[in-house]
Amino acid sequence: MKWNIYSAAEFAQFAARWDELNARGARSPLLSSQFLQSALHAFGTGRERLACLGDPTTPDCMAVVVERRRGVWETFQPAQAPIGFWLMRPGLALETVARALVSGLPGFPLVLGITQQDPELLARPAASAHCQTLDYIDTARIMVVGDFESFWEKRGKNLRQNMRKARNKLDKAGLTARLICLDDPAKVAEAIAHYGRLESAGWKSQDGTAVHPDNDQGRFYRDLLETHCRNGVGRIYQLMFNDTIAAMDICVQRDDVIVILKTTYDEAAADYSPAMLMHQELFQDLFKSDEFKRIEFYGKVMEWHLRWTEDKRTMYHINCYRWGWLKRLLAAKPEIAAKAEKLAA
Repeated sequence: MKWNIYSAAEFAQFAARWDELNARGARSPLLSSQFLQSALHAFGTGRERLACLGDPTTPDCMAVVVERRRGVWETFQPAQAPIGFWLMRPGLALETVARALVSGLPGFPLVLGITQQDPELLARPAASAHCQTLDYIDTARIMVVGDFESFWEKRGKNLRQNMRKARNKLDKAGLTARLICLDDPAKVAEAIAHYGRLESAGWKSQDGTAVHPDNDQGRFYRDLLETHCRNGVGRIYQLMFNDTIAAMDICVQRDDVIVILKTTYDEAAADYSPAMLMHQELFQDLFKSDEFKRIEFYGKVMEWHLRWTEDKRTMYHINCYRWGWLKRLLAAKPEIAAKAEKLAA
């Protein structure tokens, strides 16, 4: 159970091994070396460490971790990454592996947080003397089973009526809805810039979370989609109202899974429900293509997700403590944990 610790700046040398480990287990598009490298490039601070368990040429577990405050380590977790960057060979005992990493990290770690894990990819472990799990969010997915017509008939009456009303409004306004899929890396920069203009014109501009070509988010999504499109695993969908972009989805994929990372729409066209229309067109295309078995959202379940699916699950965090008594102390005395966090901040 020996962990080898490197600077994450050396990750490129380990990218192939990272992808091999992903292929042996999670097989997630969100845990590819391409996704991780784009995230490190845009959001890394230089303090991140790459941890490899066992023989570095064929590691059994790999993670990118960072010391968030003194003694407290966690997986690298920018807001734009839906899953914490932790990969493990199937069959390993998570608690044993995590406790070994707590002992193997530099300094004197007290706790390791493995953040935002998907129970579909990494089974949620039982609580123990040294480890605890905490609910993170519920997330939703659509299983692509059968034909779209059957799927559509199972949607709620309100959704089907609202889509009919929206299309009637488009007809009356002389507008035609058309879905475009962009997968040419040469067109990504322009598409991300337009995505940013749509977000910046809406409510996200007010809280500073909008994508913009010149901010870290914009650079991340441009790099991510250019790389993914170059490798045939990235797509940007645009819903056109005649010649105007009304809504957009940013997606990545692997094997039979496609993940919708981000959605935006023209708020000036809100009366036509552009995002919902885009997803109706998109889901219809994905059902017909027979290319994917799952459509993943990975964000926190929203009311609009539940119009499309009832299939949801709870993502979770794991905390692994150096000593069992520390876990018990912090659980029994939350005011101590709060004070410690304040002092360490």
